[in-house]
Amino acid sequence: MVPNYSCGDYGKVVAFIADRSIVTTLPIAQFLSSYGYSQISYGATDPVLNDRTLYPYHFSTGVNDDVQHIAIAELMERLGWTWVIILAPGDDHGESESKNLMNEINKHGACVDFIGTLTEDTNTNIRTLERIQKSTAEVVVLCGGLFRTEPLISLVETMIKDKTLVIPQTWLHLYSNMLFNGSLIFFNENNLCYNRSKSKLDELALNESILYTDVYFYMERCLTLDKEKDDLFQKAYGTDFNNCSSLEISVLPQDPNYQVYRAATGLAHAEHLMLSSSGKSHHKDIHKYIHRKQILKSQCSPNCPPGYRKVPRERAPPCCYDCARCSEGEISNLTDMEYCLKCHIYEWPNNEKTMCIEKQTEFLSYEADSLTLVFLVLSVVSISLVTVILGIFISFRDTPLVKANNRNLSFILLFSIKLSFLSVFLFLGRPSDITCILRQTSFGISFSIAMSSVLAKTIMVCIAFKASKPDSPWRKWLRVKITYFIVIICSFIQFLISAIWLTISPPFMELNILSEPGKIIIQCNEGSVIAFYIVLSYMGLLASVSFIVAFLARTLPDSFNEAKYIT
Repeated sequence: MVPNYSCGDYGKVVAFIADRSIVTTLPIAQFLSSYGYSQISYGATDPVLNDRTLYPYHFSTGVNDDVQHIAIAELMERLGWTWVIILAPGDDHGESESKNLMNEINKHGACVDFIGTLTEDTNTNIRTLERIQKSTAEVVVLCGGLFRTEPLISLVETMIKDKTLVIPQTWLHLYSNMLFNGSLIFFNENNLCYNRSKSKLDELALNESILYTDVYFYMERCLTLDKEKDDLFQKAYGTDFNNCSSLEISVLPQDPNYQVYRAATGLAHAEHLMLSSSGKSHHKDIHKYIHRKQILKSQCSPNCPPGYRKVPRERAPPCCYDCARCSEGEISNLTDMEYCLKCHIYEWPNNEKTMCIEKQTEFLSYEADSLTLVFLVLSVVSISLVTVILGIFISFRDTPLVKANNRNLSFILLFSIKLSFLSVFLFLGRPSDITCILRQTSFGISFSIAMSSVLAKTIMVCIAFKASKPDSPWRKWLRVKITYFIVIICSFIQFLISAIWLTISPPFMELNILSEPGKIIIQCNEGSVIAFYIVLSYMGLLASVSFIVAFLARTLPDSFNEAKYIT
């Protein structure tokens, strides 16, 4: 016996209308292909039936499963659902379709927790549904063939009622009223609201086709002119048929599409009454009647907010990850970023690490730096003290005491010390190329002159006491201006070193972005480090020689020993 096929002589068979299920449609399509009979399916949507080589005579009025898979995956992506479960019957078709659906979902950036299958074994089904209950996924996607047994449908309805179901169009016909209230159902757009009232084409078909007549009256739940047929239809389909006119909008009250039609029509009438009403409006708070106010989020991991990046978990799907704060100097300005973006070298992240802002500049500022104020006060006090002493020396320059203290050399010493203190101001404030060039060289030369003056005066005192003995060979050195010679030679050496330094590699202003994170330190680059240390070393050499000479002159009388304080 072959369904829908008869060997009797009742006329030529043109085509066959296939069942909704792929389980029966597929073998019949294989059988009919051998005889060249066309088969039209209104429900079987397996992509394998699109193979024109294997099934050249099969045609479908429904949506292909591949199209539904793409639509479901795009829905997941649009709603931000990245963690779902697939539930399918435990047969070959269910296994194949669930894998295809999983691949499509993965292409759109979502992940599947697991694929659950329902079989004839109740215990296995209960374990599968319990696993669904424990899963963190809030969305269950149904695919494959229909769950036709009533106990299985009740089991699914009972155990996963707290999950949101996504139902393909092939499931709509059987379960839309019983199981899937509040879930998402796919169906053709042209089925949303329709009118199956009898037209001229219907009348023509009714007159010429007995099959179309029976289908038409069944779909309309209308009584025919044949009482025996009416009784047979009402008993077979378990519903009452009514007298119908051709002008009625013929949709079934229990049809979900009819419910949509009623809702849209009711809304239109309500808006019309509201706009045409001249009465006072009444405002009521309806939020207290809404129990589930949160937007459904089916995710393995929460979204990583801006300022964080995703860190994949070991041996976990891509949708399961941890959130780590961006490292220093990096930001993320979007949700769920894979990598943080590095700020420009002159920028730094804000506290939230969501945007790059300009780095703060730092230098020894006169306005905001307390250390600058300390240096400023000390320099002013020291300069004032040296100026007072220099003024005293100038006022008493003709006295024997000042003359005996080597008056001119004392003037040079005090003036060079004053220049050394004044050079401190070149180290304060915002650096520039000019100040960077002058600060080290001016201080080095002025300090070298001061140390040379101290050294010359100390040497002169030592020579004077050694020459006090009769016939001393040191007497001839008293006639020579040895003090000026020492000051000029020692200062010229420092001047020559500085000139070579400025010629080869002079200091310059630079922006230091590495020393302190988040700040730009405006500082002077010394140019040639070797030249810089030679300048410092030479000043240290002068100080060391002055210390040695002062140590040798420690036994001289205090009244003539100016260098005793060095030791």
